[in-house]
Amino acid sequence: MTFLYKGPAQRGAVWAEQFARRMPEMPFLTWPEIGDPAQVRFLAAWEPPPRIAEALPNLEVLFSVGAGVDQFDFAALPPGLTVVRMVEPGLTACMCEYVSWAVLSLHREMPLYLRQQSLGQWKEHPVRPASTRRVGVMGMGMLGRAALAQLRLLGFDCAGWNRSKRNEPGVRCYSGEAELDEFLARTDILVCMLPLTPETRGILGRRVFDALPEGACLVNAARGGHLVEAELLAALENGRLSAAVLDVCEPEPPAQGHPFWNHARIWLTPHIASATQAGTAAEALLDNLRRYEAGLPLEGVVDRSRGY
Repeated sequence: MTFLYKGPAQRGAVWAEQFARRMPEMPFLTWPEIGDPAQVRFLAAWEPPPRIAEALPNLEVLFSVGAGVDQFDFAALPPGLTVVRMVEPGLTACMCEYVSWAVLSLHREMPLYLRQQSLGQWKEHPVRPASTRRVGVMGMGMLGRAALAQLRLLGFDCAGWNRSKRNEPGVRCYSGEAELDEFLARTDILVCMLPLTPETRGILGRRVFDALPEGACLVNAARGGHLVEAELLAALENGRLSAAVLDVCEPEPPAQGHPFWNHARIWLTPHIASATQAGTAAEALLDNLRRYEAGLPLEGVVDRSRGY
């Protein structure tokens, strides 16, 4: 029974050391060295090898090395293969840092002050307490709930919207299409942390922007496919939105000359909101394997019918 890793060598070296120390009975191999393909039961990858059923005929579990699984072509995966997203504390902490930074920056008008600096302008604007700023997070999965908890500690008036009903302490929770407009109407800063599915692709478009208060701000820390770029640019142009922080695009990076690069009201970061941390991810992965060996449910199993 072999564990196969396919990904960056630096992370692989950390994982190999952890496996040797904590689970020495399981061979750990790094792609493209796979040994006997029939012995590979577990694979960790961002992109699995092509024709995976032929390449690894006895594969039982595919672990994503990130929190998302939209990079997988589920139609190309064996129907009985268990797919697991990464659930680890380092990744969650990094995402909370990014969302807090982005929301605080928008709350304190940092994009405006940077524009003023570039123009040589020294001009004050009113300072508002966080309690008067309404933040709404779309997507109340593990990362979304953690971000909301952090934003609450900073004093923001927080709400969350999810496909299914959630209950979070101190957070006004909305769910489903029927409650989306009410959620948007009370949101000054909208944070997207949704999984990318056919239902959520293009959700950040005119329909959502028009339902927000005029001058609202957007943070997209999810996937570029959520955003309708032309409709964001139009909303910024007509004042429907006042600023946007974008960590993701589709494709990545944007082409040279793309309007995002030099737009005065867009902050663009290169998909760095969060990243799997090698040490804590290895610990979480090994704990999950121990659960699997003991016949216990795995953490982070993907529901293929929902795509996350």
